[in-house]
Amino acid sequence: MNAVSRGINPADLPLDRLATNSKLSEAEKVNAVSHHFEAILLRQFLTEAQKPILKANNALSGASNAIYQDMIVTHLADEISKTGMFGLASAFQSQMPLPQKASDENGKRDAPIE
Repeated sequence: MNAVSRGINPADLPLDRLATNSKLSEAEKVNAVSHHFEAILLRQFLTEAQKPILKANNALSGASNAIYQDMIVTHLADEISKTGMFGLASAFQSQMPLPQKASDENGKRDAPIE
């Protein structure tokens, strides 16, 4: 049973609550962190990509423009990351190994090795 079937969407949890959530497996936590990091990078890409558009179309000015554009960029980045089609999250996941459990001489597994 995964977190989504338990009514928990790891992508919706804030990062500070994600690490301490006992209802999520380590793999689900790594997946969620990967998508959060991908969304952060996408926000940076989209912010830079919109700069030429904003100069050409100056319908809003000042603080209202900055707030509106930040809302658009944040929403776009989050939605693109949720689809998984961009591919950075899966690349990050493959680079983050899951904690391995230590085993004693009888082959029993103990707590994760950190």
